Amino acid sequence: MKGTNNAPPPERLPGDPSSGRILAGECIELMAGLAAGSIDMIFADPPYNLQLGGSLRRPDESLVDAVDDDWDKFADFAAYDRFTRAWLAAAHRLLKDDGTLWVIGSYHNIYRVGAALQDQGFWLLNDIVWRKTNPMPNFRGKRFTNAHETLLWAAKGREAKRYTFNYEAMKALNDDVQMRSDWLLPICSGAERLRGENGLKAHATQKPEALLHRVILASTRPGDLILDPFFGSGTTGAVAKRLGRRFVGLEREARYVALAEARIAKVAPLSEADIAITRSKRQEPRIPFGLVVERGLLTPGTVLWDQSGRRHSAKVRADGSLVCHDSTGSIHQIAAHVQNMPACNGWTFWHYYPKETQLVPIDVLRQQIRTEIAAAG
Repeated sequence: MKGTNNAPPPERLPGDPSSGRILAGECIELMAGLAAGSIDMIFADPPYNLQLGGSLRRPDESLVDAVDDDWDKFADFAAYDRFTRAWLAAAHRLLKDDGTLWVIGSYHNIYRVGAALQDQGFWLLNDIVWRKTNPMPNFRGKRFTNAHETLLWAAKGREAKRYTFNYEAMKALNDDVQMRSDWLLPICSGAERLRGENGLKAHATQKPEALLHRVILASTRPGDLILDPFFGSGTTGAVAKRLGRRFVGLEREARYVALAEARIAKVAPLSEADIAITRSKRQEPRIPFGLVVERGLLTPGTVLWDQSGRRHSAKVRADGSLVCHDSTGSIHQIAAHVQNMPACNGWTFWHYYPKETQLVPIDVLRQQIRTEIAAAG
């Protein structure tokens, strides 16, 4: 929520997959003019209501460039709560049934926002701790260094089951390890930090693009529409444009609108191939091993081996089954049998020699067929 401008809301939202729009004005008024159930994901970075009393100085008496803007000031907690409930109600109306909401805050406001969010009917999916690698120190030495912020991720309601979560993409982003709810990322600094002609921060609470990259990649698909009701310096729009998502940003401060427009204009969208999301195994078409044999990718009589190529072997039969010295069955059954195990994934256990070179897992043949199916479809 960051100069008031009474520009009318759009009659419809942008339709081009790479398009975005910034609307100037009060967020709650502008949200009332958008179509119900039109938004795939909302990212909200509302005022923190820091309640700062006077200026903040370092031990050397230099002034800290802290958040002292008018948009972060409220008369009392009651006024902040009324504002919070109003924008959350508007957000709930705008979300699609399978859409999700992200909201970020500090200890000053996130607990009040969280309670209002649940009262509004949202269903919490996760709370994420963004641990900052380079937080601002506590200059007065009277408290712990405030080194994190909290993100709440919520579905529209408890019954919502089909919301987007790109689990495999998050796992790939984390070196094939399941992504946790504690994220270690630096605050916005260096060349990424936007500054005015005076060299000071152009926006006091500019979020790092790395944070929005993870949020958007986790919970949207290419072409989805993202709403940011507190657009500020435009981080959400910049990352959304780069990742092939559409966006609508709402911002009341005219100087931030100009800042965001100039910033986003410099962003080049990535190609469709570059923003493709790693699919879940459950989303991929099932390929029976018999299809590999029918397609002639492995001929009957081919000998399959374990990864070492020495300990276990079995022969492929025309019906897609395997036979070893004392049993027959599917690639999974025989893989489990030779190891005396209750179950085993035969696709990754069994290997073959293509043209007498090094051993290759038969799973590459399954992936070849899946690629061909995807190209044909």
